[in-house]
Amino acid sequence: MFEFTQSDEKELLMQVAQGSEFAFRLLFSAYHQRLGIHILRITHSVELAEEIVQDVFVKIWMTRETLTGVDNFKAYLFVISKNHALNCLRKVAREQMQLKKLEETRIVPFNAEVQETDHYYNLIDEAIDQLPPQQQKVYLMSRHNRLKYHEIADELELSRETVKKYLQIATSSIKDYVHEHMEAIALVMALIHFFYFF
Repeated sequence: MFEFTQSDEKELLMQVAQGSEFAFRLLFSAYHQRLGIHILRITHSVELAEEIVQDVFVKIWMTRETLTGVDNFKAYLFVISKNHALNCLRKVAREQMQLKKLEETRIVPFNAEVQETDHYYNLIDEAIDQLPPQQQKVYLMSRHNRLKYHEIADELELSRETVKKYLQIATSSIKDYVHEHMEAIALVMALIHFFYFF
């Protein structure tokens, strides 16, 4: 486990903010174990603690430019991880209630393969949420409502070419967002396997 002086840590955060994977690995090495133990105390679940540590460090990497404004990284890390842990616990509680309702109505829940794709589809949902309003409308009308170009054009009072262009841009943006986040997840997962903390 690494320990840094305040000035060393500030320099490390600056390097991470500039995109240094080496600096990010050092930061991860210094904090992942303590963070894992902290989260384990909150969740009482090794699996959930591992997932939260992964999510938190993915978020830190994806928003690394903001690290230049962080004065106390440990406090910052523990606050965002606690908030994320509590959100996860609420989500788990909701899922357990849903499973209970499914069992009561004798509906078979999703199989494991479907559950494994949840993270991928969550990223797609996040990407859609970040699209400009008009692109988002076009994308959802096309992909979710299965409307054709001319139907979308009529409803939104746009030309078919504009609809087509919006759909192309939206699809490209979503692919880029998912790809970028999956790469970040792969980086953090590699670090977790390398520094396995439980």
